[in-house]
Amino acid sequence: MTTLHITVGDREQLREETLQFVQDAEAGEQSTHDEKSVIQFGSYSDLVDSLTPLCLDLIQTIAKEGPQSMREAARLVGRDVSDVHSALKHLEVLGLIQIEDGGPSGAMQPAVPFDRIEMHIDYPLVDSIDTTSAGA
Repeated sequence: MTTLHITVGDREQLREETLQFVQDAEAGEQSTHDEKSVIQFGSYSDLVDSLTPLCLDLIQTIAKEGPQSMREAARLVGRDVSDVHSALKHLEVLGLIQIEDGGPSGAMQPAVPFDRIEMHIDYPLVDSIDTTSAGA
């Protein structure tokens, strides 16, 4: 089973992890990142804006039904073809779906390359407190 891990973290953390991944790859070292697919959003707002309930429903429908075209995907979710086309293009850019040639009459066929999506969200309610500098 292929699982997509979606996380929310700050951009500096993402940059550091990416640099470490590149350094490990250049040194020929295996990284745990090789074993799983991860998409990281810079903020909770970015996640919510990109993965609306309509988008998640579209992704799930494509995974379950395997539509042969964008038009069929739109019919399955009961939405306008142009709206679904825009949503699919956005989801493709994010790496959540793939759009492949080869549907009926050369139609573009959406596909979900994952069996499962796991979301890992750290949502602090207050700023972290530095207890080491506080006096006793």
